[in-house]
Amino acid sequence: MQSEATTVDEYLADLPEERRIAIETVRDTILENLPAGYEEAMNWGMITYQVPLDAFPDTYNGKPLMYAALASQKNHMAVYLTSVYALPGKAEEFEAAYRATGKRYDMGKSCVRFRKLDDLPLELIGESIRSVDVDTFITDVEDARKTRKRRS
Repeated sequence: MQSEATTVDEYLADLPEERRIAIETVRDTILENLPAGYEEAMNWGMITYQVPLDAFPDTYNGKPLMYAALASQKNHMAVYLTSVYALPGKAEEFEAAYRATGKRYDMGKSCVRFRKLDDLPLELIGESIRSVDVDTFITDVEDARKTRKRRS
């Protein structure tokens, strides 16, 4: 369910109260832990945390490189954690840490799905957001590209 909102405030205002409160709480966690250099914006119909184009203009689609995102979907809410699925070994580490919290683990390739705020281990989300600075993320993306090119 993509939003047509062009600002984060507009996006939040369009949500039902319970979801707005949950999304705002997760957003606060992300912003408190977001390393310097990333920016918050609206992209792909959701709140994104991205590498600005002036820091990394060489993207495959001309849009900023997404580090994380937050969205209210039709049947759930989701936190997208690009670094968790894109960096070697991170998905397994994240899953083990998530399961250790005792909360229900519901993750797709890059998103953690949750129906209510209590389903989400906010401390782990904060740790994951905090774990990769902009320069490391850019380097990892460039390394992944080189690896894909060698395989082709």
